[in-house]
Amino acid sequence: MAMAKPILSLLAHLHAAVLFLPSGPAAGAIYNVQRYGARPDGLADAAAPFLRAWADACRSTRPATVYVPPGRYLVSSATFTGPCHSGGAAVTFAVAGTIVAPAGAGGRGSSGRWITFENMDGLVVSGGTLDGRGRALWACRARRQGNCPTPTSSLTIANSRGVTVSGVRSVDSELFHVVVLQSHGVTVRGVTVQAPADSPNTDGIHVHMSSHVSVYDARISTGDDCVSIGPGNSHLWIERVACGPGHGISIGSLGKQEGMAVEAVENVTVKTAWFTGTTNGLRIKTWGGSKPGFVRGVTFADATMSGVDNPIIIDQRYCPGDSGCPGGSSSIRISDVRYVGIRGSSATPVAVNFDCSRSNPCSGIRLQDVALTYYGTRNRPVAATSYCRNAQGSTRGLVLPPSCL
Repeated sequence: MAMAKPILSLLAHLHAAVLFLPSGPAAGAIYNVQRYGARPDGLADAAAPFLRAWADACRSTRPATVYVPPGRYLVSSATFTGPCHSGGAAVTFAVAGTIVAPAGAGGRGSSGRWITFENMDGLVVSGGTLDGRGRALWACRARRQGNCPTPTSSLTIANSRGVTVSGVRSVDSELFHVVVLQSHGVTVRGVTVQAPADSPNTDGIHVHMSSHVSVYDARISTGDDCVSIGPGNSHLWIERVACGPGHGISIGSLGKQEGMAVEAVENVTVKTAWFTGTTNGLRIKTWGGSKPGFVRGVTFADATMSGVDNPIIIDQRYCPGDSGCPGGSSSIRISDVRYVGIRGSSATPVAVNFDCSRSNPCSGIRLQDVALTYYGTRNRPVAATSYCRNAQGSTRGLVLPPSCL
């Protein structure tokens, strides 16, 4: 009888931690992080309660949901690891509140990641806000003191497949907001990204070494690329993205990645995008030098520009700040790139800029139904221009400014 009370206490704890949905085809369990000790005050570190809830959900034999109720939850850092059982269904991580990073620069590990899901085969991350509280780190980097902590990306999906990220709002990430890394079959839908225009290296959605990734209905305001496509990616679909402020939707930069023999991107579609006051619209960027690679099979379609510095640009001499540039002609070969239905206004006279490699000229560049206008110093429409260097291609339909291909 002496052991009965501890056992009953444990059973009571487990019952309080798990809420079971009604029986039936959608029967499952909800693991509420508050019942594991997470406090919604934004003060006490809730990382351990989050991880305990995840561990129970992941080992469940029934469809399982980790639930974060309304409130503010301080999480120093957390890595949620699979694969999970969950009755053969995807585990759901549902957030109704706000997850906040520690105040000040640092305090969230040295891995470069704040919230990570890895080794998952089936996962849904839905709702809520991730507040990266990145301003302290940006200020440290602006002072150029050299002793700033390693910046962290807010949400990383790594080494996973069959993942959906839906309705997540990311604010003031120290580094990238959402990262898809070495994954297959990932859908990012309805994500909102908010960071100041001068926040450094705060890419909205970054895809790296992944395949069959889709991005839909994103609203991104940030200090770097709204969507960045790194090396090792194929079969990407990006549709209905509103970008601004930011640096546009970019493939690259390529040609400087360590540990990759060949840097390649292929079969990418960007469709229906809006750019407002961005430094770039649709961009491909590669470094000079001898690192081999290629970009091919890319379609940019149905994009609207409003006061964009470089609406259409291929930059194969990419070197931000013109510091430490490798020099030489880029060995990244760019081919079979289509621009269809691109319209709106450029903030600079050169609306179309193809600055390609001398040793590996761009080929198969096709412009169709492009109408870009430059508004001069008096805010009146004047003729925009095109610039081509080592670029070969063709045009079809109305193309303004007149093509240099």
